[in-house]
Amino acid sequence: MIRYYFGNKEGLFETMVRETLQPMKNKMESLMKNGDYGNLTDFMRTYYFEMNKVPQFPRLMSQVMHMPPSATQRRLFEKVFADLGRPDQDLMFNKMSELGLLREGLSPRMCKISLISLMVFPFVAPPALLSLHGIEVNEEFLNELLEHNIALLKRGLLRDPS
Repeated sequence: MIRYYFGNKEGLFETMVRETLQPMKNKMESLMKNGDYGNLTDFMRTYYFEMNKVPQFPRLMSQVMHMPPSATQRRLFEKVFADLGRPDQDLMFNKMSELGLLREGLSPRMCKISLISLMVFPFVAPPALLSLHGIEVNEEFLNELLEHNIALLKRGLLRDPS
């Protein structure tokens, strides 16, 4: 059935990756279409909500991206990211900088890395490290972390609207 629906295992893998990342792509497109460039909180909220459904996905992403560039899985991930995410994220952060939405002196590129770090860390952190800090990654924790990270973004990355 894999051959019938997906062509091969690589097609199945690519479809799984695309379908998992599609809600974030949709949210990014919506924010850009509406000109709501400063609303990273909705994007982050969507990411946490979707990754809570498949919490092992970010760890899989990390493992695949550590594979050699020639690995089929890595090539597929890079292809999907190029298609779904990177151009929009680059455009969004550059536009935020142009519109004066980022604090003065902050690099759009570094802001993007900070956002990715805030979003991905709870899912890729070693369970033993989280346990040492009394953290269990569950819906309640992710909601609390989401609100904390939103406050952090608003106070540290984004310019005060007043």
